[in-house]
Amino acid sequence: MSAKKTGVPERVRVELGERSYDILIGKGVLSKAAEYLRPLKLGKRGVIITDANVEPLYAGALCDALGKGGFAAEVLSVPAGEASKSLRQANRLFEKLPSLGLDRHSFLIALGGGVVGDLAGFVAASYLRGIALVQVPTSLLAQVDSSVGGKTGVNLPQGKNLVGAFYQPKLVLADTDTLETLPERELRSGFAEVIKHGAIRDARFFGWLEREYKRVLALDPEAVAHVVRRCCEIKAEVVSADERESGLRALLNFGHTLGHAMETLSDYNGLLHGEAISMGMCCGARLSVKRAGLSEAEAQRLCGLIAASGLPTRLGKSFKLGELLEAARLDKKARDGKLRFVLLKCLGEAFVSDAVTDADLKEVVDVCR
Repeated sequence: MSAKKTGVPERVRVELGERSYDILIGKGVLSKAAEYLRPLKLGKRGVIITDANVEPLYAGALCDALGKGGFAAEVLSVPAGEASKSLRQANRLFEKLPSLGLDRHSFLIALGGGVVGDLAGFVAASYLRGIALVQVPTSLLAQVDSSVGGKTGVNLPQGKNLVGAFYQPKLVLADTDTLETLPERELRSGFAEVIKHGAIRDARFFGWLEREYKRVLALDPEAVAHVVRRCCEIKAEVVSADERESGLRALLNFGHTLGHAMETLSDYNGLLHGEAISMGMCCGARLSVKRAGLSEAEAQRLCGLIAASGLPTRLGKSFKLGELLEAARLDKKARDGKLRFVLLKCLGEAFVSDAVTDADLKEVVDVCR
């Protein structure tokens, strides 16, 4: 029976030996947080890190839920937005934690979207050389992607995610009810990562998205639960096979090399992550036609779904090729200054290539303007 009918959350397991953990997906799991934390045998004191948008919506409810289960948690909030994913905000949090009575058995909860999850994860990995982390993602992007897999980090002015650590959570609680308060633009931004999962790993799921994307964006409960579960299954499979991105896991960065470059060049202002990744995926589709044998028809299907979902497919005139290349060369997949791109052989099958030339990029960027 489905979680919708039974009230029992769906469970996806990330298999990483002694660092294995569950992702619990369903309506209302936040209200039962203490019940799900208890088997982890954590300490009784913790800290919830959230942002100014999410705090008034869910921090109180989470504190109440934890308190009824015998846990005590303080709330620390950062300003909403990508600018908070910084060493400055991390340092601010580090300086507040010593006064809160935490020890090595305490826990930290990341309550929010991808920015909060990455920032809080980095703090948890570093404070006292590592305290337990629980992810409670409240955005679609975080529920389907960033809360799973253990990537934590902050940005530098020169590029995105350049400081960080691999640090797995003890548990992920994906409460799909929280998506109801998500602004529509943020919801669509998160859907870009959903499209990516189908494009790189599951052609059948991609076809389902082509048929059902309107239900997902309308927050139909059954459609949303299916999307979150399938994306978490894909991510768990990849992470279990390649935790530290030595090979397979790099496929999850489809669209991200140019996408991250665009975010950096825009100074994370006026461009959401999923919007940048959408443009990056469209460029990736054109590169895949040129260098990987992707059919023109499948490239059009990918860009067509991105467009139908209300996401951008064209770069516009503001991003100059030279600046994009310079920013992209700081990408973590680059080797010896040479760019490496995730390309598609076909929908559902991706690989990492170092065969893309600057001339290829110029041609594709020109076509995608």
